[in-house]
Amino acid sequence: MSETTVCPKPPKVVVVGSANVDQVFRVVSIPAPGETVMSMGTTTARGGKGQNQAVAAARAGASTTLICAVGDDEFGRLTRDGLSRDGIDTALVRTVDAPTGTALIAVDDSGENTIIVDAGANATLIGLTKADTTALRAADVLVIQLEIPLDTVSAAARIGRAGNTTVILNAAPIQDLPAGLLADVDILVVNEHEAAHLSRGSSGRLDDSDGAAGNVDALAPVVIVTQGKQGAVLHERGSNSIQVAAPRVTSADATGAGDTFCGALAAALAEGMRVETAVRFAVVAASLSVQRAGAVPSIPQRVTIDEALSTGNLGPDSA
Repeated sequence: MSETTVCPKPPKVVVVGSANVDQVFRVVSIPAPGETVMSMGTTTARGGKGQNQAVAAARAGASTTLICAVGDDEFGRLTRDGLSRDGIDTALVRTVDAPTGTALIAVDDSGENTIIVDAGANATLIGLTKADTTALRAADVLVIQLEIPLDTVSAAARIGRAGNTTVILNAAPIQDLPAGLLADVDILVVNEHEAAHLSRGSSGRLDDSDGAAGNVDALAPVVIVTQGKQGAVLHERGSNSIQVAAPRVTSADATGAGDTFCGALAAALAEGMRVETAVRFAVVAASLSVQRAGAVPSIPQRVTIDEALSTGNLGPDSA
């Protein structure tokens, strides 16, 4: 089991981000432009990067608060009820005059997906209240992403930094970032394409040929580049990069795997795990999640993560 330091209080994670309801369509293959395919079945489940990451942090053992916005509608009530069942503090969830965000997701037989998001209420998450600020300053770790207005993302990062809270930015969905945002970020989590974009790599992949790999260390003190089934690469400024391999598993649905990684990482860091140990913990959590369908439904509980870490058993096809 990974070494941790003893915390005098429960580790606290605050997530500022989106909350959606996902409508998932199972297909044989992702449709090409102009192509129509038949679905083999549909499901409706909670999702959105902020909600996914909050659930992942809570199920990994952290006391978790989500700051988000939902509509006064069926999907909003579904979201609130689900968050409460996961033990997440919903006191700072706003109910607004806009529909709850939704996502249409197509998942193929290999577990790959394509996603269309309607922001809905998420677009109204503008400005942070006094209560929000108090929660951010009291947190051990803050997690932010890019499915809400960028001004709110930047404000949350500034408040977290001022309060000595560890700030994790998952720069997804990728877009150009406001000036100064990365200066308030302690840990940046991106996939290869997002890292290449932020490093101004030309190929769309992170490799030494276009100089992007050499630039990634300049983005934040710690940069974690997730690589799907390959695991993740940890870049700590001033140190050699570390490849953290993922165990081999059979993927049923990759939806939410990156968010599971971020939430589990936040919980592990809030506990006091070293960064490398926390990345290994998060890689295992994400590897467990891809074996089940759906974003929130696939996120593992702490007991399952701990068992996988101690035994190496992540499922029938793990290695």
